[in-house]
Amino acid sequence: MRPRALLPLSLVLLTGCPKGEDPAALLAGARQRLAARDTRLTSYVLEGSAQEGEQTMRFQFAWRAPQKMLGTLGAPLQRTWAWDGTRLVERDDAARAFYTYQDDLTPERRVGALTALFNPFAPEGFRAPLLPGEGVSARRATHALAPEAVELTVRPPGSDVEVTYVLRWPAMDFLAKRMRSGADTSEVRVEAEHCEAALSLCVPRTLTQWAGGQRVAQTVLTRTELNPALPAETFTLTPPAGYTVGQKTFAGEQTP
Repeated sequence: MRPRALLPLSLVLLTGCPKGEDPAALLAGARQRLAARDTRLTSYVLEGSAQEGEQTMRFQFAWRAPQKMLGTLGAPLQRTWAWDGTRLVERDDAARAFYTYQDDLTPERRVGALTALFNPFAPEGFRAPLLPGEGVSARRATHALAPEAVELTVRPPGSDVEVTYVLRWPAMDFLAKRMRSGADTSEVRVEAEHCEAALSLCVPRTLTQWAGGQRVAQTVLTRTELNPALPAETFTLTPPAGYTVGQKTFAGEQTP
């Protein structure tokens, strides 16, 4: 038998990382598995509720690669945003208004604006975490939902912020996210999962958010569809009859 240290990386990635493996090899394996997991999930539809304090908001969200998104908030806002890949529109049902967003942003700023708008609709655990090229470490761990897990910790150079993702090994399903900045700590925890054997993955069904040891928010998904057929028309909205039509910019200004 060949010595473990001489096993080629490709074989390690296929068979799983052995105990005591070099952290660099574990991180390389984790990155590869996260990328492979993302390719298996090409669309999804979610419906649920988010509770923070005494407030509860129902929401719906549809996503299809590459980056088509439709997010709807329930009462009292009753508002929908849709990005079809080239155009952002908003339908405000409470005000009976329809807006098209003017887009003169650079690609980088556009990505940032869309991320800020749609991220609240997409709970942790559906897309792979964005890991920088540097400042990431990996180590073996265990979790109540996974006897074998891996922790990926991101520490940006020159910053006191630290983010740790806890993922099931080797499927890379999201289990928790811990954040620390100085003495402040917070955590997102998976309390229940929706699993599909055909895709070899699990996604969160119930998530809780904690700060200072206290639960501060909860998201419960009552509907989860993975890889449904979502035609392009799903993400194209038109003004309903009787709605006021206007324009907005990505910064939020509006004109009739």
